[in-house]
Amino acid sequence: MSIPEKRIVDFIRKHHVVSLATSDENIPWVCHCFYAYMKEENWLVFTSDEQTRHVREVMANPLVSGGIVLETSVVNKVQGVQFSGVMRRPSEEEKGRVTRAYLNRFPFAVLMNTSLWIVEIRHIKMTDNRLGFGKKLIWEREG
Repeated sequence: MSIPEKRIVDFIRKHHVVSLATSDENIPWVCHCFYAYMKEENWLVFTSDEQTRHVREVMANPLVSGGIVLETSVVNKVQGVQFSGVMRRPSEEEKGRVTRAYLNRFPFAVLMNTSLWIVEIRHIKMTDNRLGFGKKLIWEREG
């Protein structure tokens, strides 16, 4: 599997909050989650309670989209990632790696009683105005 180019990976790693969009019966919803990024798998890992609206919606429709953005009002510093992918629970064999990745980033989460989730990123579009106004970097998962 190919991983996104270094500029995309570095941007995702530098941040820690994702806005994640789900939908049910054509009604969209967005939530915000702290995430850990697993580069080799190109996964976002986060925790969420099973009673949340976004998790309930994913149970019916696992396709999600989202964004990670640098907050700035300086136009030539605008950076952000938009992505689409599939959200799911980690398998039994993935749980250990996924848990370690999340707790390495957020050690306080050991006190939380929530479930871990993965977003397998399938498509990324990064806007990076530092490379030129409106410059886009595109990545697609192979296969």
